[in-house]
Parts: sequence; C-alpha cells; structure tokens
Amino acid sequence: MSVLRPFKAYRPAKELAAKVAAPPYDVLNTEEAREFVKGNPYSFLHVDKAEIDMEPGIEPKSTPVYEKARDNLYSMIEKGIYIHDEKPCFYIYTLEREGKAQRGIVACASIDEYIEGKIKKHENTLAAQEQDRINHVDYCNANTGPIFLAYKGKLEINQILDDWQKDHDPVYDFVSENNVRNICHVIDDDAVITKIAELFKGVDSLYIADGHHRNASAVKVGLKKREENPDYTGEEEFNFYLCVVFPKDELTIIDYNRAVTDFAGNTADEFIEKLKDEFEVSPITDEKSIRPEARGEYAFYTEGKWYRLKAKNTDTIADPVKKLDVSVLQDRVLDKLLGIKDPRNDDRVVFIGGARGLEELTRLVDSGEMKGAFALYPTSMDELMEIADLGRNMPPKSTWFEPKLKSGIFIHTLD
Repeated sequence: MSVLRPFKAYRPAKELAAKVAAPPYDVLNTEEAREFVKGNPYSFLHVDKAEIDMEPGIEPKSTPVYEKARDNLYSMIEKGIYIHDEKPCFYIYTLEREGKAQRGIVACASIDEYIEGKIKKHENTLAAQEQDRINHVDYCNANTGPIFLAYKGKLEINQILDDWQKDHDPVYDFVSENNVRNICHVIDDDAVITKIAELFKGVDSLYIADGHHRNASAVKVGLKKREENPDYTGEEEFNFYLCVVFPKDELTIIDYNRAVTDFAGNTADEFIEKLKDEFEVSPITDEKSIRPEARGEYAFYTEGKWYRLKAKNTDTIADPVKKLDVSVLQDRVLDKLLGIKDPRNDDRVVFIGGARGLEELTRLVDSGEMKGAFALYPTSMDELMEIADLGRNMPPKSTWFEPKLKSGIFIHTLD
C-alpha cells in the first residue's frame, strides 16, 4: 500500500511559471546561482539559495540565509507571483527531453510510510546536508522542492492520466534550460482524485530516485512539528511532504562520473600498468566511441588520451551492490590503488554528473585540476530497485537522473 494525498498547491501565475521554475538547489553552487538569476527577480533560486540576495561571503547555511529564504517566499506569495489552489488537487508534471517523455503525479507522500520503510531509499545521507534542508523547510514552513519518487507503473493510472490530458489544457507549458519542455496539468475532479489515490493503495512501494537528503529532512521537520503539536491527528499537512511519482520505465539514469586529483605517487604510465591487473586496458582511437556502451566498461582519461577499461572476473560477483559498476571502480581502483576508502568525504575524488558531458572530464584533467577521470556506464532502475528492496545502499553518487525536476512550480505548506 502507498499513500498519495492531494494538496492545495501554491504555484506560479501562468505567465510567470517559466521565470519562476529553477534547477534544484544542489545542482548549482552559489556563484552559478547568482549568474543564473541575473535579470530574473522571479527565479525560485531567490528562495532555494537565498544567499544570492545577500552580501558575498555570507555562510549559505546560516540563520540569516534561512530567514531571507522565508521572507522571499512569502513576498512572492504576497505579490501575486504565486496563486493558491482552493481545494486539494493532484497535478500532472510531464518533462520532455530529446524525444523522450516522463510523466509523474505531483502529490504528497506520508512521513509514516518513509519511517516504516514503505518508501524505499538506496543511499545514506549526511547529517550536515540534512540539517541544511531541515532548517530551510522549517523556516519556510513549506516543502519547496519535490522529492523524485518512482514506482512500478500501473496501466490503470496511465490511462487516467491519458484521459485527463486529452480533455484538459495544461496550466503550464514552457521550455527550460537544456531544452527541457515542462508541461503541467491540474487534476481537480474529486472522483478522479479519489480513483488515483485508491489505485496507489495497490502499489506496494515507492522508491526514492533522487532527493534522499530532502526526503529525510522533510520527515524530520514533520516529526519536529508532531512534538510541537502533541494532539496532532495525523491529518495535518506536516505529516506529509511534496513529491512527484513517476513510473520507473519512463525514467532515464545517465552516467555519474569520477575524477581524481592524483595517482597515489604513480606516474600515468605506472598507474595504467596497475589497472591492467583488474581490467583489460586498450587505447581509444575513435573519438566517437569513447562513452562506455555496456556494464563493466569504463573510459579513462589522462594526459590527453582516452583508454577503454573492461573489468575482469565480474561474473563471479554475486552481491548486487558489489557488482555495480560504481562499486567495482570504487573497490578495485579508488580504494585498492589510490587509497580512497571514503569517497563521500575524501577530497581527492570529485563526482561529475553526466549532464555535463565527457567534455567536462577532459577539461578538468587538461586544466590540471584533476589527474585522471573515469566515465561510467549508467546504473539501471532495476539495479536501484533491487538494492532498495533488499534494504541495502549504493555507493555515493551512483545515479544521475535527467532531466531534473524543477523547483518552485509546486509548493506544499505545512499548515
């Protein structure tokens, strides 16, 4: 059983939606965000990264920044940049990119289902990152960025969404950066809302695709508010949090790559020789065939040259976590050869989302910022769900979903 609940969204006035919608807070750093919002006072980054409206050098995780985020959000509401739906609704959010569409339902998920493990995760979280989002949600008294959830799709749900989109015009239809088309519909019919909620009761589990820290933070704010309201009934808005739920077969995971600052005292040639113990290594001569095309393949770049790596003896690995390509690279290269045992907290390795392209890997190495870079084959949704069903965790930065959900299109307040 999965609980999916309609809610009264705050959402942008139709003519401002394209200007309000913004990348997730953790995709851009502060300076990139400052640049992104130039000339656009409506961008939701003024809420999600409120330090951009303050003096340079301010600590982004400080109380004044959270207060500024709150003030900016409610100023946008007071100015009419946001409208407030009068009744609880579900919403359809469709993203189209490069000829492929993914369509999700914007709703609220239950903090109790997360606590009980019915909303399944595949990554650990860091306390410092959790606390940042806890503060942001608490000060704003709102979920400002949706959690990206997946489920094993149901034809009946798809048919309802098909019928609704056929008979109703979208409230938003705009193209954002990276040529992503964003289309949103409001489902405000009580019978349809009830039918969707009933169908989700037949969905065994929801899976966190992206947003583990935001999910954990939303739950902890809900628990905090329960402590502040000991007579709560369980129906208050703080018992639920904002999400978009997509059928797994419509989602796209792209590569999440790595670069390293050094070869642990080895020259590039010495390091490549050591790689040959665990991988078949060959130069890549065709620039059009750099990207790995199958599990167990990697592309390695150093000193102006690309090499194809094919992992040896992976067929004998039974553990579903250990046989992931990201795990093989971590165990056989980052740990064994470079001594990077905790990649989440070791600044000798950086993670580069595949949306930045292989060009970002070559740039990092050619500039001297990094010594070498590894391009990986993407993790699959089936691998993600298998590991989540086992209650296991993937290594950090195992999945990069594209396109990313925009922040600021739907806001869920906690009262």
